[in-house]
Amino acid sequence: MKRTDYCGRIGRDFLGRSVSVAGWVHRRRDHGGVIFVDLRDREGLLQVVFDPDRPESFAIAEKLRHEYCIAIEGLVRARPQGTANPNLVSGEVEVLVHAIEILNASATPPFSLDDENLSETVRLQHRVIDLRRPMMQKNLMLRHRAAASARRFLDGHGFVDIETPVLYKSTPEGAREFLVPSRVHAGQFYALPQSPQLFKQMLMMAGFDRYYQIVKCFRDEDLRADRQPEFTQIDVETSFMDEAEIRVLMEELVRTMFRDALAVELPDPFPVRSFAEVMRDYGSDKPDLRIALVLTELTDLMREVEFKVFRQAADLPGGRVAALRVPGGGAMTRKEIDDCAPFVATWGAKGLAWIKVNDASKPNDAGLQSPIVKFLPEATLREILARTGAADGDVIFFCADRKRVVDDALGALRTRIGHQRGLVEPGWKPLWVVDFPMFEQDEATGAWGARHHPFTAPKDGHDERFASDPAAALAKAYDVVLNGWEIGGGSVRIHRPEVQARVFESLGLSEDDQRRKFGFLLDALRYGAPPHGGIAFGLDRIVTLMCGAESIRDVIAFPKTQRGQDLLVEAPSPVTEQQLRDLHLRVRGSDAPRVQAG
Repeated sequence: MKRTDYCGRIGRDFLGRSVSVAGWVHRRRDHGGVIFVDLRDREGLLQVVFDPDRPESFAIAEKLRHEYCIAIEGLVRARPQGTANPNLVSGEVEVLVHAIEILNASATPPFSLDDENLSETVRLQHRVIDLRRPMMQKNLMLRHRAAASARRFLDGHGFVDIETPVLYKSTPEGAREFLVPSRVHAGQFYALPQSPQLFKQMLMMAGFDRYYQIVKCFRDEDLRADRQPEFTQIDVETSFMDEAEIRVLMEELVRTMFRDALAVELPDPFPVRSFAEVMRDYGSDKPDLRIALVLTELTDLMREVEFKVFRQAADLPGGRVAALRVPGGGAMTRKEIDDCAPFVATWGAKGLAWIKVNDASKPNDAGLQSPIVKFLPEATLREILARTGAADGDVIFFCADRKRVVDDALGALRTRIGHQRGLVEPGWKPLWVVDFPMFEQDEATGAWGARHHPFTAPKDGHDERFASDPAAALAKAYDVVLNGWEIGGGSVRIHRPEVQARVFESLGLSEDDQRRKFGFLLDALRYGAPPHGGIAFGLDRIVTLMCGAESIRDVIAFPKTQRGQDLLVEAPSPVTEQQLRDLHLRVRGSDAPRVQAG
């Protein structure tokens, strides 16, 4: 039999037609001599019917079990009245089978495809079966539509798809890299690219003007729900466009992807906020704007009080005291409030103070409930209520520490409480975050590093601040955030060699180090490099948001676990002694994994 159509596409317009379809037995039901089978392919389900008046096909149908792979030929007819399924394209029709062929029998599957309570370990060990589940089929088909939409958009705007190398040079200033030993060059290594960053910049210098690539990138870092050791970027670079022009074009790309893949219209234009503003208001550079809660600055106010916990943080260089007002939070139990303290401790906070507002007209023990009320003057409490806008029935949380700790702790608490208390508005809330710092300081060593990467251009007028005041230097960098997830980040790049050299110097790279690590870039910049910039979108993250999935592993066909393992093929795995010898390597340590014999 030659397949004429997909199961999930056969609807009322097929009535009276003969079709041939193929797929897997999803369910089999024997109803008093008539056998019904839900046949499944990547497009969905189709009910097929076996009539005992056709004894040859009926006899074969009696042998069918879950996940048998079959092909059938038959006549499309309307389902009997009252049996339609409005949730399916094929829900109003069924196929009366004239002929059937078993293409392959199936062993009993390790789990039912309808089971929603599977452990991730079981799913990943049997990923082929897991991928047959309608949810996973839907996710990967949506991923395909999103990627295809991105390609169409970029092709239509003059971007050229160019591949860049996967075997690259180690540049260990970024995240930890995956290294690949060279067989030909003993003791030397390639690195798998964390990004095609420098190659795409050099393509601009080569005159290609507009580049894109949907590309695999690699980072050997600790994993979580939105990270994998290998991930997919929509990587874009363009010449002769400024920061604002790049943002306008790239947000149209995102809107187009959501429109094409999900039939969703995102806001036009996306709002734009500075890094300083979002850190002040949300404690995060990727805030979920569906949650209306904001932080309130109290540092200046607490420099006037005697309460040591708040006063010391306010006087600390780089310290901060901030509050988070939760409308209706007074309904929280004492246990729910107390549980917030160990939660913020994860981000380094030493404690979390709180005030329940019983009567906002009485800014004292009579109207406010908290262990800290007695330590704060009534005028200070009145000002706290005014700044936060607190009303009767609210609760206010306070954090006092170094600014980074306060931001991280209250930013995370804001998100947690927003979700716990149903304060998340429906819909899609994108945001551009701009004016990032050029540099950030390592709190342990005091050394300055690039906030994004060292190829990011400074804001106009900020290129003289590298040496004198690196903390004040801002970059032409921008991130795009959606519902609390960073889905893309980019910048205008440095295109003048003298500016690039000064940035390297500010990061502590000597001239020798610059030549050794980035000589090829500095040389290329000397030959009339154009102004250029770009962005990289996380395709996995975008599709995860589109699907409403909890983890990017649900939108990747063959993902790794949080320990970086592929449970299906059992990777990573030992290698033979001969393979190690060929690569001039020896496994060290008594607890090192043993190599395979051979």
